[in-house]
Amino acid sequence: MKKFLGYILSIIFWFCFGLSLIIFHPIQWLCLKFGGYDAHKKSVDLLNACLVASYYTLFNRVTFIDNKSIPLGQPIIFVANHQSTFDIPPLIYFLRRFHGKFISKIELASGIPSISFNLKHGGAANIDRNDPKQSIAEILKLANNMKTKNWSAFIFPEGTRSKTGKMKAFHVGGIATLLKKNPNALVVPIAIKGSYEMVQYGMYPLTPFLHMTWEVLDPLDTADKNIEEIVKLAEETIKRKVEN
Repeated sequence: MKKFLGYILSIIFWFCFGLSLIIFHPIQWLCLKFGGYDAHKKSVDLLNACLVASYYTLFNRVTFIDNKSIPLGQPIIFVANHQSTFDIPPLIYFLRRFHGKFISKIELASGIPSISFNLKHGGAANIDRNDPKQSIAEILKLANNMKTKNWSAFIFPEGTRSKTGKMKAFHVGGIATLLKKNPNALVVPIAIKGSYEMVQYGMYPLTPFLHMTWEVLDPLDTADKNIEEIVKLAEETIKRKVEN
């Protein structure tokens, strides 16, 4: 029954989701051209609020457990497990105060209304996985912006989405590059649960009547730990929340 309703509700969802992307593409362009970074960021925040709202057309419930103890005014590396494409809008919207940027595949920086524009002009690191030199240069550019502008970064160290909710091993690379340039950055784990179920049948039909959660955990104690130990600690901390 749930899958059957998914066929009907997914049409409404994709209409709302796609319409938001189309409407906000020219809005982003206008905001960036006439208002610069700050205006563009506000348009991106509003876009992602609309994208999160579209989840409710499926009668899906979004619970975002924020962590107000995390300080502003310093670089933060948000480390999260990755379950679906729909992990991203709640992170951007609910943590908008941290100016978080993504490390993304370069393929996503073209051809997708709104999303590609933001990735290209909003400060993301758009990496070519077939070109290690270009990838490192992009991540270093993001790391430098974190240092000079107090931006933050979102990173999915699994490297790919989990289709079952069971976490894959975390990779060190991206986090290592960011931390080398920002050794005083806070490393903050985020545990995402349930979003993989939304796409268990693929992008159509999407699954309705779910409860999905995003929980921002306390910053890790990174004192006297090397990069590998920090990444392992992040993985274990998130896994305890996700796979219980």
